[in-house]
Amino acid sequence: MEKHRVFDRVFAPDRLTLGIFLPLEVNQPNQTTYNTHIEQIKRIDNWGFPALWVRDIPIYDPSFGDVGQVFDALNYLSFIAGQTTQIALGTASIVMPLWHPIALAKAVATLDQLSGNRVLLGVGSGDRMGEFPAFGLDFNDRGARFREVFEQFKQHTEKSFAAIQSTISDFKGMDVVPKPLSGKVPLLLTGGSQQTLTWNAQNADGWITYPGATATANDTAQISQKINAWRNLIPNGTFKPHITNEWIELSEDPHFPRTPLRGGFILKTGRLGLIELLSEWEKAGVNHAAIGIHFSKRPTTDVIDELATEVLPLFSGLKR
Repeated sequence: MEKHRVFDRVFAPDRLTLGIFLPLEVNQPNQTTYNTHIEQIKRIDNWGFPALWVRDIPIYDPSFGDVGQVFDALNYLSFIAGQTTQIALGTASIVMPLWHPIALAKAVATLDQLSGNRVLLGVGSGDRMGEFPAFGLDFNDRGARFREVFEQFKQHTEKSFAAIQSTISDFKGMDVVPKPLSGKVPLLLTGGSQQTLTWNAQNADGWITYPGATATANDTAQISQKINAWRNLIPNGTFKPHITNEWIELSEDPHFPRTPLRGGFILKTGRLGLIELLSEWEKAGVNHAAIGIHFSKRPTTDVIDELATEVLPLFSGLKR
């Protein structure tokens, strides 16, 4: 990825960096705690965390419990962009089949321009079945639609006056403006997205995967095989980053052992256990870890400050 303001700051070969996954607290549909988060987000930016990440969850489905993401992802990142100076603004991930490529290209390029080239676009095919009929779409067709939106998004953001004739667009003699500042937006494919690993390796700029179990070194060893299989398919040995995430409950006791909660959905650990996990991921080939702290029992400021002072310096992306 050439001449992109944040790509090389967030991703480095053979090194892992540390980002924060929003929201900062568990939210319900009627809560307004998001309004207080911006001061914490400014702290995260000032501490030097390289990236913030948000999810694209357009509809509140009570069957999933927590609402997950209250604000629209791109609007929220636009607001955050105006309140921060250097942090990368990532999505993990935009549900591409629910978008039209013209609308998505316009919104993302606008955010990239207004943020000063700080957008990292994680994209996926979606896994919440109820969203698709709500948008008038067939859940079983999401793989094909993902590819169609993905490819047309690239044309609208990377070319001028692209000519497109498809099942969802008849586009010629016009253009989508603005364009991204660096000429393209990094596209990070999430999970399988109903695509083959070869298609992923050839077309995406990076790969976001779920980590699997994280309680022991034997658990995390499995991610290395996944990353190596993908990297062996990348043309010309080009560096493409691998990203993963974990929801944590950070204990005040730095020695608290890595303990899975809620069937492994949350990892409770002290900072030494977190450092151990991140080191294992780095050795396995992970380039960035997005940490969600919204299940923490401690004050948000305390968790952020401990991560910033005790963990972040060990995972800067620079050779140690």
